[in-house]
Amino acid sequence: MSVNGQSRSTARILALANQKGGVGKTTTAINLGTGLAQAGKKCVIIDLDPQGNASTGLGFRTEDRLQTTYDALGGSTPLVQVLSPTTIEGLSIAPASVDLSGIDVELVDDPQRARKLKTLIDDPAGQMTSRFDYILIDCPPSLNLLTINAMAAADGILVPLQCEFFALEGLTQLIGTVQRVQGALNPGLRISGIILTMYDQRNRLSSQVADDVRENLGDIVFSTLIPRNVRLSEAPSFGLPVMAYDADCAGSLAYKALTKELLSRDSETLAA
Repeated sequence: MSVNGQSRSTARILALANQKGGVGKTTTAINLGTGLAQAGKKCVIIDLDPQGNASTGLGFRTEDRLQTTYDALGGSTPLVQVLSPTTIEGLSIAPASVDLSGIDVELVDDPQRARKLKTLIDDPAGQMTSRFDYILIDCPPSLNLLTINAMAAADGILVPLQCEFFALEGLTQLIGTVQRVQGALNPGLRISGIILTMYDQRNRLSSQVADDVRENLGDIVFSTLIPRNVRLSEAPSFGLPVMAYDADCAGSLAYKALTKELLSRDSETLAA
């Protein structure tokens, strides 16, 4: 695989990041991962959010998460041993627990604390990068050490943006963080795409916001719009991605289209 002009024979690593909560970040991680798996790609979601919503949304109860990303980052367990298969064939997850909220303090004296996840993914045996086509990292809704770790390990960043009046608010801060990570930890890091979420076609404001974002950010914005959809909101409470919960609803169709668009973009990058 070639990414950003560099030759790779390993997984595509994408961090889903936005310091604003409630923008559809975890919903996108779960359903994009499902879409990639259904498209025949081996995919894993690394849950880096102490709330563990990606884990819950894929059916993993808190009491069943015996080994988590906290154990991996803390050094007690190799990341590959944390992985669990999901009900979606081809999709695995490294679940998270609330213990992860204290990892900043535990790693404060570690000079390599910002590269912990990268080291775990790039293990010498290649058990992560050779096993999967896509590694999706679900970041917490803040620009903390966990998000920095995700950015240091990733090829690119996917940024979900809610179609609301303040959609672009905070994006400057995120871009600034990306630039600092590029300079200090990961020069190949790029923002790979902006995903417009919670789009309401009945609401004129949603259309105005979508147009404004496209005018300001150009082709980096995905064409696919993720709609507000009741079935999309219901699915996590059943521990299922929406494509397994209701394959024909508007939310499922949108994430299938987003998956196709992402794969098309990556194919074009490979051919470049």
